[in-house]
Amino acid sequence: MSRKESPEINAGSMADIAFLLLIFFLVTTTMNVDTGINRKIPKKEPNSSTLTIKDKNILEVNINLNNEIFVDGKIVKPIELKQIAIDFIDNAGGLDIHQKPCDWCNGNQLPTSSDHPTKAFISVKTDRNTNYETYILTLDNLNSAYTHLRNKLALKMYGKNYVSILEDYKKTNHLDKSLEGKIKLIREKYPLLLSDVDIKN
Repeated sequence: MSRKESPEINAGSMADIAFLLLIFFLVTTTMNVDTGINRKIPKKEPNSSTLTIKDKNILEVNINLNNEIFVDGKIVKPIELKQIAIDFIDNAGGLDIHQKPCDWCNGNQLPTSSDHPTKAFISVKTDRNTNYETYILTLDNLNSAYTHLRNKLALKMYGKNYVSILEDYKKTNHLDKSLEGKIKLIREKYPLLLSDVDIKN
């Protein structure tokens, strides 16, 4: 009596199928990449120790362990930071390093606030236990103050806001020299002097 042979499954192509599925999932899967904060570390100046900054040209923003934001010793809400920074940067209470006034500023020219946008430093200090979200929110509000002032000046000078000029410049793959010149001029008039390093006067 002959035995019946059990039917066998041809598994020769299973490895190929598994390999193709692996490639398929690798190609179609998207992975989240942590981008972090886009900040540049300033270059070390050869004579940085001789730089003197007046107290009125430094806006101190402190965040404590309870995530409370202090500006010049007073508790403020995160939403108030933008206007505080605008008033400080755009004050025009004095002259720049070349002894020239800020003729594009619209500030109140308070003698107790910053002399010039090129001298207005904003210092952000945080406690070790400060929430990351509070820190980012603080930076966002302070950065938006610079964007607001740059947009306003660009509209006055070129009839187009600063953000739109930046977008147009990116579309040209950074090749349009006229747009590059406009961006450089706006940044020179309102330089980003925001630091999370302790500024000593």
